[in-house]
Amino acid sequence: MSGFFGVVSEQSCISDLFYGTDYHSHLGTKRAGMATFDGLQAHQNIHNIQNSHFRPKFSKDLAEMLGNVGIGVISDTEAQPVMVNSHLGRFAIATVSKINNIDELEQFCLNQHQQFTDLSIGRTNPTELVALLISQGTDFVHGIQNVYDRVKGSCSMLILTPDGIIAARDRYGRTPIVIGRRGNDYAVASESHSYVNLGYETCRFVGPGEIVKVTVDGGIKVLKPAEEKNQICSFLWIYYGYPCTEYEGINAEEVRYNLGRIMGERDDVEPDFVSPIPDSGIGMALGYSNGRKIPYKRGLLKYTPTWSRSFMPVSQADRFLVAKMKLIPSRAVLSGKEVVFCDDSIVRGTQLRDNVKMLYDYGAKKVHVRISCPPLVHGCTFLNFSASKTDRELITRRVIEELEGIPAANLAPEKLRAYQQADTPEYLRMVEVIRQHVGVDTLKFNTVEDVCNAIGLPKASICTHCFDASSYGDK
Repeated sequence: MSGFFGVVSEQSCISDLFYGTDYHSHLGTKRAGMATFDGLQAHQNIHNIQNSHFRPKFSKDLAEMLGNVGIGVISDTEAQPVMVNSHLGRFAIATVSKINNIDELEQFCLNQHQQFTDLSIGRTNPTELVALLISQGTDFVHGIQNVYDRVKGSCSMLILTPDGIIAARDRYGRTPIVIGRRGNDYAVASESHSYVNLGYETCRFVGPGEIVKVTVDGGIKVLKPAEEKNQICSFLWIYYGYPCTEYEGINAEEVRYNLGRIMGERDDVEPDFVSPIPDSGIGMALGYSNGRKIPYKRGLLKYTPTWSRSFMPVSQADRFLVAKMKLIPSRAVLSGKEVVFCDDSIVRGTQLRDNVKMLYDYGAKKVHVRISCPPLVHGCTFLNFSASKTDRELITRRVIEELEGIPAANLAPEKLRAYQQADTPEYLRMVEVIRQHVGVDTLKFNTVEDVCNAIGLPKASICTHCFDASSYGDK
C-alpha cells in the first residue's frame, strides 16, 4: 500500500509536508519521499525506511528543502515521488497504485520511443511508468485519461507542478483522495486525519475518476468531473485506514463500531467479557460490548513503541515475528474467563491460531472469535495492499480444497459462490473447518450485507471483491 500527502501554501510548506506525510506511516514501511518546487527549482529526497521510521530519516533533509508547494509519499513498493521533464513541463508525481499489466504497458511505452530509468530494484518503477503515460498526453488531463484507459488495476496520483498540485483519483475510486483547507492553504491527502493537527479542515472529497488542480490563487479547480460509478475498497474502513480518518465522509472507527454492534446484537454466546485483538479490533469490540450488553476488557495488549503492523514486513518470517511479539496477554484478566475476541479478518489463520493458543495458555476458559468482515475467499486484484492476500495463501482456499478435493480455482463458479453465501451448507462447513484449524470454541463472521450497512453505502458503491468477487472495472 502507499499513502500520499501534498501541500499548497502561501508560506513555506516544508513543515506541514513533513508531518502530513509522516501521518501516512501506517500504510507503508519500505520507501518514502518528498518533493517540492521553489519557483522553478525542484527539491527531492527519497529514503529507504525499512529499518527506520519516516521522521528520523527525513528530519536532516528539511533544511535543504524549499518551496510553497510539495508532495510526499510513504510506500510499501517503489521509490517515489518521481521527478519528470517532459513537453508538459517539469513535474513530480506520487501514486497509490497496483498495475496488473505493467509488462504490456512497458512495451507500449518503449514502442513510443520512451525509455525507463535503470533501477536497482531490477524492474520498472510503476510510478515512472504512470509518468510516461501522462507525458504521452497533449496536456495533463489528456495524459491522466491515458492512464485511466490503459492501466488494469487501480491508480490514484498527485502531480506536483511549480504552481500547485493536480490530484487525480482512481477511475473507479478504489483509493481515496481528500482535500483540507486552512485559509488559502490546502492539503491533499490519502487520509483525512493527516492534516487535523496542522490546522486544516476537510473541505472536499475527490470523486472517482475526478481530476482537480489546487493552487493558492485559484483554490480548487475541477479539470475533469467525477464519474458516476464508485468502487472504494471496503477494507479501508475494516482495517487499513487509521481509526479517525474518513472516506466519503464516513469515519473508519464508526464503521468498526457498527460492525461490532451488528455482530453483538444477534450473537447467542454468554461470555464474561469482550476483548479486542488490537489495534483494528478495538472499535469492533466496543460496538460488540454495547450490542451484546457485556463488559469490554483488554485481555491482549499491544506493545506499540517498536512493533509495526504485522502485514507490513516483506518476509513471512518477519511477519510471524511481529505478530507474535507485539501482543502481550494479561493473565489476571483472562484466567478462568469465557471471552469473545474481536478481530478484523482472518487471512492465513496462522497468526490467529498462535494468538488463540496463547490465550488458552494464559488461563482463558473459552475463546469465541468474531470477525468484522466476511471470509476472504479472493485475493485482491485491485490494490497493492499486501502480498499476504493472494488466493493461494488464504485459509478459505485451503479449506475449500480440503472439503472438495480440488483447488478452489478449479471449482465451477456456482460451486465457489456457495462458499461465499452465509446461509449455505458449504459456507457453514467451511467456517467449521476454519474454526477447527484456529482452535477456538466458536467462530463467526459478519456478512457482506453487514459491511454495507455498517459503512452506510449501497453495495454498488463499494468494492467487496475479496469476499464475493463482486466488482467492476479492469482487473
